[in-house]
Amino acid sequence: MTEQEQSLLDIYRKLSEHDAHSLLRFAEFLAGYEVTTAKIVDQETTAPSKASEASTTVDQEDTIPTPEKIERPEQERVVDALKRLSATYPMLDKKHLLDKASELVAQHVMFGKPAKQVIDEVEEIFAAAYDKFVAEARRG
Repeated sequence: MTEQEQSLLDIYRKLSEHDAHSLLRFAEFLAGYEVTTAKIVDQETTAPSKASEASTTVDQEDTIPTPEKIERPEQERVVDALKRLSATYPMLDKKHLLDKASELVAQHVMFGKPAKQVIDEVEEIFAAAYDKFVAEARRG
C-alpha cells in the first residue's frame, strides 16, 4: 500500500459512518469520472467528442447548447448534486469543474460544512462555467 493510500485509509477510519459513506460515494464518483475521461480520450482519435460536436453546433448552426432542466431535490447529497450538475451541463469540461468542486466537497466531508451551502456554491461554479462557455461560443 502506498503512503497516499494509507493516508486515505487512516482518514476514512477516523470519520463517522455518515461521513465515511460520503467519502466513499465521492471516491466512486471520481473513479467513474476517470473511466469516462479515458473513454473520451480513446474516442477522440476515431470520432469527435461531445465537446467538439457542441463546438461544431455553435459554429455551424449558430446555436448554443442549453443546460438540461433537472430539478434540485429538497434533500440532496453533495455527490448526487455533482452528478445532477454534470448531467445538467453536458457541454462543459467536467475535469476543470470537479477540480474546483472537490475543495468544497472536502470542506463538507472533513469539516462539516452544510451540504446545502456546498451545493449552492457548486451550482454557482457550474453556472459561471456555462456563462463563460456561452461567451466564448459567441466570440467564435
